[in-house]
Amino acid sequence: MSRAKQYLATALLAALLGASAARGLAGGDELRAIVQEQCLPHWLEARDPAPCVRVGADPDGDEAPVFALLHDRKGGAHYLLIPVRTVRGIDEREVLGAAAPNYFAAAWLGRTVLADATGRALPRSAVGMAINPLRARSQDQLHIHIECLRPGVYRGLKQAADALHDTWSQIRIDGADYQALRVSGADLGANPFALIAHGVPGSMNRYSLLVAGMEFRDGPGFAVLVQTEGVPAGELLLDSSCAVTQ
Repeated sequence: MSRAKQYLATALLAALLGASAARGLAGGDELRAIVQEQCLPHWLEARDPAPCVRVGADPDGDEAPVFALLHDRKGGAHYLLIPVRTVRGIDEREVLGAAAPNYFAAAWLGRTVLADATGRALPRSAVGMAINPLRARSQDQLHIHIECLRPGVYRGLKQAADALHDTWSQIRIDGADYQALRVSGADLGANPFALIAHGVPGSMNRYSLLVAGMEFRDGPGFAVLVQTEGVPAGELLLDSSCAVTQ
């Protein structure tokens, strides 16, 4: 068996074991089941990720599949990045360990699906990726929402760009306070989960997380925002109609 096929077989086995462990959970098991029982097997067998739109590898890892992109059932320019393994929360080893895939980096590279949904290219500063706090989640499988930024959030980030630093500080965006961090670079080399875990105290599962594309005066980058008080669903910071680009 070739090395590539060994990777794929290992990934499928891990996913099926995760699926077996997860069976019997009520309610929020739909996303895990779609990825592990439909998208991943279809991709491994025929390179067809349906009903997902893509199955892919860690941008910083080998060729083994680690995530799937699924069009959200609400429609519009709204996609979800979902690990192929069973990952219940954002403070697990699968997210924070030294060998953890950079799921946000994969979500950023996957943002091209938004152009397919809108029929037009989108500037990096229009795109956001969000995770809801535990109390606002309907699903027990980790997933990152990929959409355009809500207009108020887009304008607020643009105005606050010069106030973002490479150390955590508090900023106010669209009437809400956030802990914020600037990350430089066209792509997400750093794992936002690790940056938050080491820089913002408390349980990550309690926070709303947003990673937004930015164009700073000195080049491209990202804003990493964490809301720790009041904590609405992170996806409420996003907009599937992409009104900011119209």
